[in-house]
Parts: sequence; structure tokens; C-alpha cells
Amino acid sequence: MKSKLLTAIALVSTLYFTAPASAQTDVNTNVRRLIETRECYGCDLSNANLEGTHLIGADLRNANLKGANLKNANLEGADLTGANLQSANLTSAFVNSVSLNNANMMNANLTNAQFISAELDGANLIGVNLAGTELFNVNLGIGGEY
Repeated sequence: MKSKLLTAIALVSTLYFTAPASAQTDVNTNVRRLIETRECYGCDLSNANLEGTHLIGADLRNANLKGANLKNANLEGADLTGANLQSANLTSAFVNSVSLNNANMMNANLTNAQFISAELDGANLIGVNLAGTELFNVNLGIGGEY
């Protein structure tokens, strides 16, 4: 009886401790795929370190970038429609001709970022930090569903 219990505990603890590593492996795989192909539609990039990356024209529609580090990233022409950027760090990011329509940017850090001709229709901007952010030809709505 004790050996069955110990075997069960060992199996459960193995599964418990390997799940987070597997999730991190998936994120790392998705980061490599994004950098190599500029495509990561609907993928999990949560908490990914993408600091300083050139994601020009990247397809990140519906991607999960919650908590991702995009500091100094070049997102020119990227499509982030429906992406989750909650609590993401976009400090000093270059956001030119980017679609962020219906993106969740709640509590994102946009300090010193440059937004030029970015589309933000339906985006959730609650709690974003816009200190020093340059906005040119960007429509920002007040109010909305959120």
C-alpha cells in the first residue's frame, strides 16, 4: 500500500514540476519562430524577452504578449490586432503603422515610445503609462466598452 502511495506521489510531483518548464519551452520555441519567420499568429509569447528585436511586418494577431518585454523593439508595420499586451513593457518602442485594433494593452508601459500612424480602434488602454510617449496621427478614443 505504501509503495503505491509513494509511486502516485512521485508521479504527481513529476507532472507538477515539469509543467512550467514545458510552458517556458513553448514560449522559447515561439520566440525563435517569430524571429525567424516574423509570424506567430495566436501564439503564446507571455513574459517573453523581445527587447530590441526587429519585428518589422510581424504577424502577431491574437498573440499572447502578456508581460512581454518589448523595450526598444521595432514594430514597424506589425499586425497586433487582438493581441494581449497586458502589462507588457514597450518602453522606447518604435510603433509605426502598426495595427493594435482590439488589443488589450491594460497597464502596459509605453514610456518614451513612438506611435506614428498606429491603429488603436477598440484597444483597451486602461492604466497605460504614456509618460514621454510621442503620438503622431494616432486616434485615441475616450470611453468605450472597458
